[in-house]
Amino acid sequence: MDTTPDWITTPITADLLRGALDIERTEHGVLPHRLPARARAQCTDPQLAMAEAQPSGVRLVFRTRATAVELDTLPTKRAYVGAPPRPDGLYELLVDGRPAGRASVPGGNTVTIDMTTGTVESRPGTPGTLRFADLPDALKTVEIWLPHNETTELVALRTDAPVEPAEPDPDRKVWLHHGSSISHGSDAAGPTTTWPAFAASLGGVELINLGFSGSALLDPFTARAMRDTPADLISVKIGINVVNHDVMRLRAFTPAVHGFLDTLRDGHPTTPLLVVSPLLCPIHEDTPGPCAPDFTDIAEGRLRFRALGDPAESATGKLTLRIIRDELSRIVAQRATDDPHLHYLDGRALYGEPDATTLPLPDDLHPDAATHRHIGERFAELAFTARNGAFANPVGAVVGPPR
Repeated sequence: MDTTPDWITTPITADLLRGALDIERTEHGVLPHRLPARARAQCTDPQLAMAEAQPSGVRLVFRTRATAVELDTLPTKRAYVGAPPRPDGLYELLVDGRPAGRASVPGGNTVTIDMTTGTVESRPGTPGTLRFADLPDALKTVEIWLPHNETTELVALRTDAPVEPAEPDPDRKVWLHHGSSISHGSDAAGPTTTWPAFAASLGGVELINLGFSGSALLDPFTARAMRDTPADLISVKIGINVVNHDVMRLRAFTPAVHGFLDTLRDGHPTTPLLVVSPLLCPIHEDTPGPCAPDFTDIAEGRLRFRALGDPAESATGKLTLRIIRDELSRIVAQRATDDPHLHYLDGRALYGEPDATTLPLPDDLHPDAATHRHIGERFAELAFTARNGAFANPVGAVVGPPR
């Protein structure tokens, strides 16, 4: 007896995607982007190009009675010379909001990076297929969260029953967040457990995650993209990339923060806006950047980061995380006199000195999977549910580190 489903192929269009700001048509299908084309055209940095095309927080969402779903994708995987192979990116399935499966797509394109020389070699590959079967035979909402750390071209969507777009819940607020690789997902266990995705699930909100690995640098094009994106709640996590890239001094930092916030307010004049300062990162608390990888144990899969700056240089304007926290707190306090919807959260309330003892940063810079969940829980508690939380209270609030 032939049990092969009668597949229905549904075009992948913008109304089936959430969390992406743009969709690029490719020779294979569609490529979700987390920055619009105009923003991408204003910066040719390869790190940003890689980061914004990795679909952290992007998911396919649709209504269907299908019991089987297939998705063809063309992933682009990264490999590092001298390091063990990275695991394949993870796709996570939710059915009516509940976890229902995980899968990966092997193969695809490969980008091999030599971190000692900076050279990059690209090798094309072919699409692969993931399949979720034995789903409930009832009308339901299906979400497929794309790998947060693997560029993913969407080639074809097949189901054994018709698909229609899922209308957004009008009572569910949209949270727009921007940050660094930590917000992007760094070493999270999967796309639904990056700290912003986990916090969004706990807070009952729709996430648009503009966390860009190595690229939270107060770029004006990112501010304009956020200005033009509809949102009910906005947060910006500022600091770690500014320090570890050593891109500016205090003189430039202060007006850059004001300019970024001014641009957000041009499009969202009264939206709750939360400024989050850096999490604890011992290597940069009192030592400026830049920061560099240490390849000593790379063959065993262990990479660490070192701060290369001189602490004495902070007296001449070089930035450390302590300096940035003090300045962000001052800026928000100054602006909040005229902006009652502006809030501040000290990042050490999410990950501070007590946490560094029980949940140390494995590479001295990025949190691991357990720490992502910890940060997500803390953020949800402090921002969404606390009495003075930025997203639970219409008036401004300042939340400091735990005592």
